[in-house]
Amino acid sequence: MSKSNESEKFGKVAVLYGGDSAERDISLQSGESVLHALREECIAAEGVDCRGNYLQKLAEFDRVFIALHGRGGEDGTLQGALEVLRIPYTGSGVLASALAMDKVLCKQLWEGVNLPTPEFLVVTESEQLTLLNKVENFPVMVKPAREGSSVGMSKVDTAGDLKQAVSLALQYDIALVERYIQGEEYTVAILGDKVLPPVRLKTPRDFYDYEAKYQSQDTEYRCPCGLDPDDEAALKTLAYEAYKSVSASGWGRVDVMRDAAGRFYLLEINTVPGMTSHSLVPMAAKQGGISFNRLVMEILESSFPQSHSQG
Repeated sequence: MSKSNESEKFGKVAVLYGGDSAERDISLQSGESVLHALREECIAAEGVDCRGNYLQKLAEFDRVFIALHGRGGEDGTLQGALEVLRIPYTGSGVLASALAMDKVLCKQLWEGVNLPTPEFLVVTESEQLTLLNKVENFPVMVKPAREGSSVGMSKVDTAGDLKQAVSLALQYDIALVERYIQGEEYTVAILGDKVLPPVRLKTPRDFYDYEAKYQSQDTEYRCPCGLDPDDEAALKTLAYEAYKSVSASGWGRVDVMRDAAGRFYLLEINTVPGMTSHSLVPMAAKQGGISFNRLVMEILESSFPQSHSQG
């Protein structure tokens, strides 16, 4: 199919980015990258910063490419609005988006289907003092239940530092206190039903935090990831099972830790991963022989309605 025919197939595309979440800056970068790629592929695409009454602007578009990270873009609310407006959109549907964004519900689901994830405790503002006394083993990771890009996240090595870390997380949402897995961190991107080559992340920092993701020049990304073929196959299978367990579709990224004994543990799913110069899905796609523009076009293909049939 020629580029002009593809343009007609997709019609006018709105790239949704920005918004008001804690991930606004990253979303703006992702959206600009996506917009540039779509225009290079002769798609009639326009960027829409998701502030104010932006939904009213969407009536003139045929479909939506969601590059809106965090709350309001990745948590099912936008997907629900687009369903009501009957505007096709990229990525996962309402249910999968909501489940993946909520780390607590996602981990509870994984426990229910016997997928490995670190043990955890949920702390609310009202129960903060009572529940913190139940944390006995350190280190732990503390994070808001429904934020991304490591916003509000801390590694805690001693009981004396726990209250401050939980207070930080509670500024954003209820807090998740999770057993810290000492070991190697991997991320696995999924495009349609293809599991892309895993990426290993290495940072000299305590964990892969906001600075390590977006600002540091010391973070290492290894793709190929360096695992032996059997272990890499096991990692890819686990990531795909985790992705399908929440009915995710279109594309996404699963973050995984591997401990010293070689056991893999699921951390979270991203249903609208970053598409910036530092982002991991484009890196994995490149290793899999998929250019950035082709990646964007394959994601756009997921905007056809059948991709949301499972939620």
